[in-house]
Amino acid sequence: MRVVLFGATGMVGHGVLTALLEDPAVTGVTAIARRPTGRSHPKLHEIMHADFTDYRGLDQIFANAHATLFCLGTPSGGKSEAEYTRITEDFAVAAATEALRNNPQSLFVYVSANRADSTSRTMWIRVKGRAEETLTALHPRVFLIRPGFIKPCRGARPATALQRAVYTVITPLYPLFKRLIPAGVTTTDAIAYTTIEVLHAPDSVPRKLGNTLINQISVRAASRASTSRPPHSAT
Repeated sequence: MRVVLFGATGMVGHGVLTALLEDPAVTGVTAIARRPTGRSHPKLHEIMHADFTDYRGLDQIFANAHATLFCLGTPSGGKSEAEYTRITEDFAVAAATEALRNNPQSLFVYVSANRADSTSRTMWIRVKGRAEETLTALHPRVFLIRPGFIKPCRGARPATALQRAVYTVITPLYPLFKRLIPAGVTTTDAIAYTTIEVLHAPDSVPRKLGNTLINQISVRAASRASTSRPPHSAT
């Protein structure tokens, strides 16, 4: 199967890309990004793209894809709701529209947030919730991955310096978070393996995957994935 991936240079996208490259059933990954991933693999093809609302010229890429995975995200801090909506919702809707137009049977996987809710008073949660509703109405084969706090694994790291500084402080507390609020934490590996499970067995998983389901599904999905070494603990 061939896959289109958005957000490959981000923390979640890094984990998903790693799992895709390890999976023998995935024959090709097209990463659509603004900057190179810095990774080299026979299955990886990178397309540098400037306008994430216009995909003219990429019809065949989407037509040949079994799935489009939207892992692109941005911190909400310092952004207006319009700015955050453009990246979080508008870019995703444009990608889903193009994927559906070129291959109606394809899957669309959107990485959202554990508490996404269009009625929330919190801006980023509200925007994520609106994005979920729009994508669900648009694409008949959309899957929503809704992680909570994410521990980076296997080289994954936040994209911005501020995020990296925050994670440097918070990540050592992950074992405590996992013990106190297991339904609120996950890892980049768990998200990646759950995404792999969606690709392989879309009829066996719910369309909306909260943190608890991500952690549960990733355990069985990790055994499906072919890795060069034993996978890290999914949760």
